[in-house]
Amino acid sequence: GNFLRFYEHEANLTILCVFPAGMPTLFSMNQLCKFCDVELTSCSGTGTCVSNCSITSICTDRVEVCVSIWRKNETDLSLETLCHNPSKPLYGVMLDDYNSSTCVMKKKNTTSGMAEICSCRDVEEFVDPTPDDALLSVILVSLLPLLTMGVVVAGMFYWYRAYRQRVSQEWERSAKKRKTKAGGLDCDACAIMMDDDGSDSSSTHANHLNHNTEPLPIELDMLVGKGRFAQVYKAKLKQTTSDQFETVAVKIFPYEEYASWKNEKDIFSYMDLRHENIVHFLTAEERKVEKQYWLITAFHPRGNLQEHLTRHVISWEELQVLGLSLARGVAHLHSDRLLCGRPKVPIVHRDLKSSNILVKNDLTLCLCDFGLGLRLDSTLSVDDLANSGQVGTARYMAPEVLEARLNLENMESFKQTDIYSMALVLWEMTSRCEAVGEVKEYEPAYGSKVREHPCVESMKDSVLRDRGRPEIPDTWLRHKGLAQICGTIMECWDHDPEARLTALCVAERILELEDEMDKLSSRSSSAEKIPAELKIPMEVGIPGEEKLFI
Repeated sequence: GNFLRFYEHEANLTILCVFPAGMPTLFSMNQLCKFCDVELTSCSGTGTCVSNCSITSICTDRVEVCVSIWRKNETDLSLETLCHNPSKPLYGVMLDDYNSSTCVMKKKNTTSGMAEICSCRDVEEFVDPTPDDALLSVILVSLLPLLTMGVVVAGMFYWYRAYRQRVSQEWERSAKKRKTKAGGLDCDACAIMMDDDGSDSSSTHANHLNHNTEPLPIELDMLVGKGRFAQVYKAKLKQTTSDQFETVAVKIFPYEEYASWKNEKDIFSYMDLRHENIVHFLTAEERKVEKQYWLITAFHPRGNLQEHLTRHVISWEELQVLGLSLARGVAHLHSDRLLCGRPKVPIVHRDLKSSNILVKNDLTLCLCDFGLGLRLDSTLSVDDLANSGQVGTARYMAPEVLEARLNLENMESFKQTDIYSMALVLWEMTSRCEAVGEVKEYEPAYGSKVREHPCVESMKDSVLRDRGRPEIPDTWLRHKGLAQICGTIMECWDHDPEARLTALCVAERILELEDEMDKLSSRSSSAEKIPAELKIPMEVGIPGEEKLFI
């Protein structure tokens, strides 16, 4: 059929599934479903509803069945259809009604909340033609080219879906040459960005984890990090069907830090958080025997950005890749819509710093540690926001957070604090770029101007009283590309929150930077100045000293 049709029947929402039943064939076919990624539907939940699924999918495994999932939030409905092996859990629940040709919706408590799920498959068996049926043989021979073409097309489609996970790095590089805005991408690009292939963990295996059964077979290996609320271990997730294992990261919270664990778990459990520049979440567990709470995520052997910058000097090209992936991760958090146009709840990190950002194998970045994260749900009141507290790491706190003067009437003000913190991280990356000339040892933002672990009061003196910012030496501005990066950094750490750029704007600038550098390099470089259209009217300097304008 060309669509899935919903209608109300005996208080149950029902889906009619149309399959190629009754068609004789020389071979056994896998299940054929009409396929949709998660998409909005105009269905009101009653009456007849139509969702136009435009993709025909042949399930990769004969045991798989067609599944439809219908979710409703405060404003709209969404539909997802897919192929699934009924012997394995789907979103934490087992399918129990798949031996039918009619799909009757049933309410289920999934890992992402209440949903209505149905599954079905064709119950008619395919039959072999009899040798005596000459007419049937002629028909089959006539249809054979069409069937062959269908198999080829389905195979190419399956290959494309498997292959596109491996092309994200090439896509990243080519995206820098695009002249469209960073948010102006199509829905295929959106699907690519939902995948995370830069870790040692299999997202396929992770998607089949059952969050409601016994604790996963995990063996802790070694401690790799320690924070205020939890410790992070490298661990082995054993396969249930073999002696093999996958490497994962396990963040362990003691029982008294339940609130921090629950907040991070709730944010990770939000389906639309998934992005290639957000650490891939596997599952959360309450370990009652050990009196601990666990979060299990993908493991990235390169460690966090602070460790990477301490050990490595980066090239100009690596600075662009690192900066772009950071900006894209923050932009995805802050966005109220996915790139496909579907609504999304904005999230603010509130503790952005180089030690809370991981370096993937392809040298792009992904954000982690959402213990202080906040979902900017439209239902939050001013009192709710006020009770969220003055949180974060003092060194990376925005001026308005240090001064406790955040504008609670405007949710954008929370995003602007993340932008300030992101600017300090961009400065740290730039300070370790070989293009600046003499590269000094890694120092966090503000370096020796403040103590190793400064308190809020000491940061007030530097940031509020002195209006100080990390130093940008003249040598950085001699490199045309770095001059633009520095201009972007200064706009992002502006004392006025309203004057700061958005993360999306930062991503756009870095995307366009390579084209601008190509234009500049084609001119005479000996006596050339930066063109007027590229200049950013910002001040560089320390109060009381002569200031440099670019």
